[in-house]
Formats: sequence, C-alpha cells, structure tokens
Amino acid sequence: MFEVEDPATLDTIALVSDGGAAEARSAVDAAAAALAEWSATPARVRSEVLRRAFELMVADIENLAGIIAWENGKSLADARAEVTYAAEFFRWFAEETVRTDGEYGAAPAGGARTIVTHRPVGVAALVTPWNFPAAMATRKIGPALAAGCTVVLKPARETPLTALAVVRLLQEAGVPDGVVNLVPTTSSAVVVTTWLEDPRVRKISFTGSTAVGRTLLKQAADRVVNASMELGGNAPFVVTEDADVSAAVAGAMVAKFRNGGQACTAANRFYVHADVAEEFVARFGAAVEALRVRPPFADDCEVGPLVGAKAVADVRGLVAEAVASGARVAHQGSVPDVGHFYAPTVLTDVTPDAAILREEIFGPVAPVVVWRTEADLLTWVNGTPYGLAAYVYAGDLGRGLRLGEAIEAGMVGVNRGVVSDPSAPFGGVKESGLGREGARAGLREFQETQYLSVDWS
Repeated sequence: MFEVEDPATLDTIALVSDGGAAEARSAVDAAAAALAEWSATPARVRSEVLRRAFELMVADIENLAGIIAWENGKSLADARAEVTYAAEFFRWFAEETVRTDGEYGAAPAGGARTIVTHRPVGVAALVTPWNFPAAMATRKIGPALAAGCTVVLKPARETPLTALAVVRLLQEAGVPDGVVNLVPTTSSAVVVTTWLEDPRVRKISFTGSTAVGRTLLKQAADRVVNASMELGGNAPFVVTEDADVSAAVAGAMVAKFRNGGQACTAANRFYVHADVAEEFVARFGAAVEALRVRPPFADDCEVGPLVGAKAVADVRGLVAEAVASGARVAHQGSVPDVGHFYAPTVLTDVTPDAAILREEIFGPVAPVVVWRTEADLLTWVNGTPYGLAAYVYAGDLGRGLRLGEAIEAGMVGVNRGVVSDPSAPFGGVKESGLGREGARAGLREFQETQYLSVDWS
C-alpha cells in the first residue's frame, strides 16, 4: 500500500494498493484475454459504451472534481473544467468509433483491386501524469477503446484516486471485464518495463517528461512497439506591438496560471514587444498580485498548491537562479502558510539567454523578455529542443498567423490562451513528442493499416 497526500494540508487522504511486476503481468493477462472479443464487438456497441461513459462523467462532475482537487491540489473551478474536458474525449471518440473508413481502388498496373482497412493495434499500455489525472486518462482510453484495443493503465502515484474513479465509471458504462485494467504503483519503472517486455503489448502511449520518454522509446525499440509520446514543453507567449494588451493579459492569465502553471502547454516564456512591455507588465502584474491562492476547496480559490514539496523546491530554485543572474521579481502574490504553495510571480529584466527560459518551470512563474525585431524574436522562440505549444497575440490577424506558422510548435494559440480541444490533434514537434492525441489522428494512433490485394483478372 502507498499513501496519497493532500498537497494543501499535507494530510494522508487514502491508502492505495501498490502494484508491482506480478500485478502488471496479471493486467496484461486480462487485457490479452479480452482483446479478441472486444475487437470483434460491433463499432456501434463500442460507441454506445463510450457515449454512456461520457454521460456518467458529466453527471458525476462534482464528485470527480472533488477527487481531483483533493489529491492534485488544483482549484475546484479548474477541476470542474478538467472533468468537462475529460468527458469530451469519451463523447468525441464515441462519435469517431462508427466513422469507420478505408479505401478501395484499382491497381494502376491492372489485374488487382486494393482494399485498405484499419484494425486495432492490440493491447495498449497507457501511462498518465498527475497534472490532469482525468483528462490524460480519457484522452488515451477513449481512442484505444474506439479502435477495439484493450488497455493496461498506470496512473501517476500522486493521483491514483481519479483514475480509479474513471475506471469505475467505465465499468458502469458497460465496458467488459479485462478491457480496461488499472495498476497503481510507486514502482513505475518496474510496471512499465514489465509491459514493454511482454510480447502481447503492442502499443505504448505515454504523457510525461522528455527524459522519461527517451527511456521508454529505447525500451520500445527493443521489440519495435508502436509508441506515442506526449512530452515536455517550453511554450512561448508572444505579444506584438499592435496587440490588444487587455486581451493579451487575459490570455496570459489562462495560459500561465491554469492548474498553477503545472501543464505541458503552460506559457513558459513571455516575449513582449518593447512598445507595449511596460503596459503589459503593469496590467499582468496587477492581475497576478490579485490572484487568490488558497486550498482548493476554499470558495474563492483561483490557484491551489503545487503537487508536492519537490515541485515547490524546483520552482524556488529556478527563480533564485534567475534573480541571481539579474532578473527582478516585479510582481508577486501571497500564499497560505501551510501546504505546497508557491506565490504567483512575474520576473522582469530577464535576458534572452537566461537559464530559466530553457527549463519547463511547471509552476506559477512568468519570466518576461522584451523584444524589438521579429528576427530576434523567432531566434529566441525557436531556440529550444521543445515544440509543444505556443501563443501569439497580435492586432493584425494575418501577422499573428504568419508568426504562428514560423514558430516550431505542434499547436499555436492565436489571440487565445487555450489550445487543447478533443476535436483537434494534440501533440508536439522536436523533443516534445511523437504522434497526436484527439481528433481522427488520435484514433489512428491505436490502429494498424492493412491492405488486401484482390485478384481482378
């Protein structure tokens, strides 16, 4: 058994079974045994199960949001928004399940017809993080079940209760035994390695750090396992001289402080044109100082605690290093005395080569860099091995789109501070990952393409 901590009070809120290699193998046994029947289940039936799961999640939003806030620490408002977002993956992939498509055509050389179909890849291993414990699970489970795969799921040790609640709802929705198998654990490497070494596992879908992703890709390569990786980010937030500053500040508050900045898509580096930098920082800083940092269940909570003591220490270290290198704490909020809290902070006088701009902060800290030419801007923005998300605020929409296309990122929000949508392909370029989640592309990640060459003499 292992303890689950409330990051706001530091109390132990639950004891959860701690799985190891034996439990990991048993999960694959169950998934493999259920695969043939679930794969053969008509698409309409699988679709209706996922639709029912969506309805159950929406009906249970307050309970699920409470669990997320309790073990993760995000505000109840953020937790409710996550449940709504998470449920949408079940609805979206319920709809995609029945949109089976393929191809039929004549071979150019004659004498044959070609039929192209898509089939489930097989047993899929899903590894999810703590920062969005419901949405990261449904974003993987939804397409896997829609494609006809069975799954083994390892949630983060910090947030197993949300995963348990989601699996309970799936069972209530009619998912057969063995189709979704959950293994909470404090021995992540043991469990995931057991899965990657099992020949029955044909897919790994991972969301987490780039460092861990590299390790999993090396392990997957040994058996040539189909791999999807949603890895680290370092999202730039660009404000041009003709941007609507009020809109840019509102977007920045969402892009930076949703979930306390603990999101791979969170704005990590702010590049503000010199002509509007003073105004932007003043307005942004005032909004940051006004943020209500509270325990998640407080009525006025806008930002909760970070997930753990290490997270606080890591953010504190990045800020201390930045200040030692010349950055200035221009604006800062206040926090409670107890819990894993870090005060929302705006840093100015940050140089373009500052170390904090090279790191994924994963906390409520916004370093601001002033720019003057687009050439410099794009050099700085693209000078990173990461390329998950980016944000551009520009008065001229054409210029905003042009800058967005010039940024090396898989997703760009133009004049908006949110990029995630179940109907859009979520994912990054460079070291931010491989593959896409959501949209039709998310379903394809759990399918293999097969073609039949039919004699047509």
